[in-house]
Amino acid sequence: MNKYLLIGLFLLVFLFGGFFLVSQPYVRTTNPDIESGKITTNQSQINMTDLNVRSVKIAGREVNVDLALTVDEQRRGLSGRKNLEEDEGMLFIFGSEGIYSFWMKDMNFPIDIIWINKDLKIIYVKEKALPESYPESFSPGEKALYVLEVPAGFSEKNNVETGDSVEFVY
Repeated sequence: MNKYLLIGLFLLVFLFGGFFLVSQPYVRTTNPDIESGKITTNQSQINMTDLNVRSVKIAGREVNVDLALTVDEQRRGLSGRKNLEEDEGMLFIFGSEGIYSFWMKDMNFPIDIIWINKDLKIIYVKEKALPESYPESFSPGEKALYVLEVPAGFSEKNNVETGDSVEFVY
């Protein structure tokens, strides 16, 4: 997707200030604004260059990422996909820091879920989240700005730990 289209879509969300969700099958949150269907964001926390991330360096590995920027993309996530290759992932970029909970609704394969704070430090890792775990949800104990989903086993294989730094490649 071309970067101007992504930037345009992103800005459109902020211009309207808030909108309503019919359902939220993939990303769950304890943020009451989102739970009520009204999303508010703090634009000052958005780094516009984040819209151009093409990969994430984590534990000495570079993972090519699809971006989940809009509410619809975040709601859908990896649901319905058949698999993820070892060097692939999905990066969720949220409009503000929050406690973002994820569940495995409509997932076809297990994944590792990695929560990252605004300082690009890993704050929590859920290893091997299984599709059959639905409707259980997983969340960190502190606020995140990003979430990275990678194939199950990635974190263990690459010794990913809380406190590790990640780097975005543009």
